[in-house]
Amino acid sequence: SINPMSYETQFFGFTPQTCLLRVYNAFQDYLFDIMLIAEQVILRKLEGLPDSNISSSQIREGTESFLIFMKERFEQLFGKMESILLNFVLSIPENVLLPADKVHEQYSYSKEEFQQLEREVEQLQMNCSAEAAARQELLVELDEQKATEAELQKTLRWFDSLENAGKENGIADFTESLAFLTRSASEVSSKLKEIEEKSKSLGEKPDVTDGGVQTRSRRQ
Repeated sequence: SINPMSYETQFFGFTPQTCLLRVYNAFQDYLFDIMLIAEQVILRKLEGLPDSNISSSQIREGTESFLIFMKERFEQLFGKMESILLNFVLSIPENVLLPADKVHEQYSYSKEEFQQLEREVEQLQMNCSAEAAARQELLVELDEQKATEAELQKTLRWFDSLENAGKENGIADFTESLAFLTRSASEVSSKLKEIEEKSKSLGEKPDVTDGGVQTRSRRQ
């Protein structure tokens, strides 16, 4: 069976087999390029030897034969090199644990324990979501309480102003102050009605200003 060497892949960031395959292909390409260059050099040398009985086709056959020989030798050597690299260089011993996996050795769990942990994490996430929603509701309620507190402060300031007005008129009790304001408002309303009736009887139009009540005669 083929060893996937997944642990080595995790450590190196690439599969050892892929690495060696690229080395193999690169050597094959370099060997082919070298044979072409050697063939061209030999052909140029032959051009300077007019008495030579060697033809270009013979040179091609010779370079191809040499290329096949080199490829066979390389296959043999590369097979040994591949075995050594995979077993002794690009492999991780069985007793070696990567730093990223030491936590698994320290906290090892069975499948059932791991599933239990997943359920606990899910429950914690739900609890966090519920707490976040509750916190949002509390913030909204807090804003409402602040608005209510502001309205209460306004009401208290209004009561203070009523109490001060009562004290200025010799009324210390708040109930008496409200009664005093009610009587004052009733008296003002009665005075206005009385002035209006008198103005109608005299044929005058009442003019009520901040400084008091004045009358203007209607022009005949």
